[in-house]
Amino acid sequence: MAAGLNRHDRQILELLQRDATLSVGDIAERVGLSKSACWRRIHKLEEDGVIADRVTLLDQHKLNLPLTVYISIRTNQHNDQWATQFTELVQGVAEILEVHRMSGDLDYLIKAVVTDMPGYDRLYKELIKADLFDVSSSFVMETMKQTTCLPLTYANGN
Repeated sequence: MAAGLNRHDRQILELLQRDATLSVGDIAERVGLSKSACWRRIHKLEEDGVIADRVTLLDQHKLNLPLTVYISIRTNQHNDQWATQFTELVQGVAEILEVHRMSGDLDYLIKAVVTDMPGYDRLYKELIKADLFDVSSSFVMETMKQTTCLPLTYANGN
């Protein structure tokens, strides 16, 4: 689908990435389409999976989750059974926002939010139930950039 995105599609996606609450009428007006043509394009982008979901982003600080931690994990377990159990464990921990299986020296990289150091300690104790070899954590001191907007300049394979 990415190769089929035209200027209107990219404009629609740019607007929706920044504010998913915009009405079809507002989007149509801003990109120069009729409401029905705009709705059809949005529906097609959803059907094709380009629009994966529409969410509301919350302020972690206002929810008493001011501490962001990146947790590097190495394990000696490299089998399907362990991976399934680890996946189930991390899926069940609400503070864990992202889990990535990595190449190189790390096996997994986790992004989590916690209330404070005791909150991190609770998370750590939950994670080590997975029979890990090494756990190393880094805490965010300052965030210079944070966005959920993907660049659309590559949408046509450029």
